[in-house]
Amino acid sequence: MTIFDDLDSEVRSYSRMWPVVFDRAEGSRLFSEDGRPYLDFFAGAGALNYGHNNAFLKQALLDYIARDGVSHALDMFTVARRDFLQAFQDLVLTPRGLPYKTVFPGPGGANAVEAALKLARRVTGRQSVVSFTNSFHGMTLGALAVSGNRAKRAAAGVDLTLTTPMPYDGYPGIGESGPRHLDRLLSDGGSGLDRPAAIIVETVQGEGGLRSADADWLRDLVEVCTRHEVLLIVDDVQMGCGRTGSFFSFEDAGITPDMVCLSKSIGGFGLPLALTLIRSELDVWKPGDHSGTFRGVSGSFVTGAQALRSFWSDGTLEKSTRERGQRIAASLAAIAIEHPEAGLEVRGRGFAAGLRFATPGAARAVCVAAFEEGLLMETSGAAGDVVKLLPPLTISDDDLDEGLDIIRTCVGPVLARSK
Repeated sequence: MTIFDDLDSEVRSYSRMWPVVFDRAEGSRLFSEDGRPYLDFFAGAGALNYGHNNAFLKQALLDYIARDGVSHALDMFTVARRDFLQAFQDLVLTPRGLPYKTVFPGPGGANAVEAALKLARRVTGRQSVVSFTNSFHGMTLGALAVSGNRAKRAAAGVDLTLTTPMPYDGYPGIGESGPRHLDRLLSDGGSGLDRPAAIIVETVQGEGGLRSADADWLRDLVEVCTRHEVLLIVDDVQMGCGRTGSFFSFEDAGITPDMVCLSKSIGGFGLPLALTLIRSELDVWKPGDHSGTFRGVSGSFVTGAQALRSFWSDGTLEKSTRERGQRIAASLAAIAIEHPEAGLEVRGRGFAAGLRFATPGAARAVCVAAFEEGLLMETSGAAGDVVKLLPPLTISDDDLDEGLDIIRTCVGPVLARSK
C-alpha cells in the first residue's frame, strides 16, 4: 500500500472508503489481491450496469482487438462508430420516437454536460442557466457552476457564475413546486430573473441524496420551458441506460427533453464514452466548435453497441429492473419499519435506491460496517446521510438478496451505537 501513499495524489476518495487492493472482477463481485470477494453495490458509480467483465461485451472487445480494429480515430468515420450509431438508432431512439442527433463530446459525463451548456447558449444567445438544489453535474467548471453541492463547488477555486438555483422537487420549506415558482419569476418583469438559455435537471439526483422528481413535477417543468422558450437539458449520466428501469430515466414522465447527457454505462464495459443527444434543429455547430482527442474510443463503441444488442433488443432487462427495484425498495422499507425511532427514509427509483439516516454519521458507519462484511456501497447527499445502492442491473437474485441482508444486519448495530 505504500506506493499509493508515496505517489498517488491525496485527491483520491473511494480508495479511502475501501482500503484494499483489488485485482480482478466478475459479474457483481470484485476480488482483492488476496482473493477475498466483495459484493459490488457501487458498480463503478453506475458505469457498470451490466456488471464486471460481462462475457458478451468482453468477447466483442477481444474480437475487435484481435482483428486489429482501429483503436483511436478522433471523429473520423470508422466501422465501430457506424455500428454504434446504427445500434443506438435502431434499439433506443427509433422505438421511443426520439428525434435526436448524437454529439460525441469527450470521454466523460462532465464533457456531455459542458457540450450541452455551450450549445444551449449558442442556440439561444443567452448565458444564464437554471439548475436545482442538491444537483450534481460534474467537476469541470461549467458543470460545477450548475451543481448544488457547496463543498464540491468550493474546490473550483473561482467564482461559479451564470447559474440560478431553484428548489428541487420536495425541497423542504417551499410552499409551491419548483417549476411553478420558476414560472412565476420568469413571468414577473420585476423578479430580477432573466430568461435563461436552459434548465438542467436530473430526474433522480444520484449524488444529491437519491431524491426522485415526481412525473407531474417534470411535466410542469417542460411546460415552463415551452412557455418561456427555454431549452431543457436532462442529465442522465448516472440514471440513464436502464438504471431506473426504462432506458432513459425521463421516459415514465412522458417528456422529451431538448438535450440529454449520457455517459457511464453507455459504453457497456466500463470504458469511457459520453453522448450529448440534441434535437436536430439545435445542431448549429460549425466544424470544430466542440473538439477533443477522445471523442469516441473505438473499444467503447464496440462494447456499447454490443450492450445495446444484448440487453435492449427486447424488454427483459427493463422488466427485471422494475420488478427487482420494487424488491429493493420493499427491503429498505422493511429496515425502516424495524427502526421506527431512527426516522429512516427510503429514496430513489429502480436500481438507484437509498436509505436516508437522520443520525449524523450513521450512513457512513453502515457503509463501513457493510465493507467489513464484504459489501461495497457509498454514501450520497450533501451531508453524506444516505446509503446509496447501485447494484449491476444483471446481478443475480441470490447476490441481490445477500447484499440486502448485509445492509439489514449492519443497520441495527450502527443505530444502537448512535444512541
